Amino acid sequence: MTYELYYWDGIQGRGEFVRLALEEAGADYIDITRQSGHGRGTGAMFAILQSDSEAHIPFAPPFLRDGDLIIPHVANILLYLGPKLGLAPGDERLRYVINGLQLTITDFVAEVHDTHHPIATSLYYEDQKEEAKARSADFIKERIPKFLGYFERVLRQNPDGSKHITGDTLTYVDLSLFQIVEGLLYAFPKAMSNYRNKYPLLAALHDSVAQRPNIASYLRSDRRLPFNTDGIFRHYPELDIDMS
Repeated sequence: MTYELYYWDGIQGRGEFVRLALEEAGADYIDITRQSGHGRGTGAMFAILQSDSEAHIPFAPPFLRDGDLIIPHVANILLYLGPKLGLAPGDERLRYVINGLQLTITDFVAEVHDTHHPIATSLYYEDQKEEAKARSADFIKERIPKFLGYFERVLRQNPDGSKHITGDTLTYVDLSLFQIVEGLLYAFPKAMSNYRNKYPLLAALHDSVAQRPNIASYLRSDRRLPFNTDGIFRHYPELDIDMS
């Protein structure tokens, strides 16, 4: 069965956390809005979102279709895909542990978004630039250390070693943490300039994921869209502060 991923075209965004899992597993999937033809493109996504007859319609992308089943929300999608793709612990109880970690990443991503849109998503960045500067300064000073410090501690306290966030094998949360670091390095290069010294285990995890054959191949491909100022992680020099 071919998985169908629905997300906005032109940006990595939240959909990228799902793509990384699918790419690492070598899964058969279609990125619907990046395709043309019948049942493809952004129109196909809106047809589901605005459907008057589709059962269990999602509120917003990303969502995944597997046959007749439509699954919304990144953490929910990864909870579903993890066991199928070999990216979740065999112990069912630990699957809820890593789901909790992924939900924490979801919280972090929401705060990243709010650095450039602190007032309203309906306004342009330029309409809230001064507020974004204040929000970003607090984010860099307080929230980045809070979240990255937490994940560093989870890695350090993993009974099976610090190479993975849980257990002794790769999970989808490891892949998501790679994306978090990548995004922060793009959006806040000054703030992240000393992150390897502050969070060495997280840095090592990031590097090991980047070197995995399927991930490395994906990162070199045109399937991996570059970061830009339309996505979740945006680089505005005026929002970046050196905290080293």
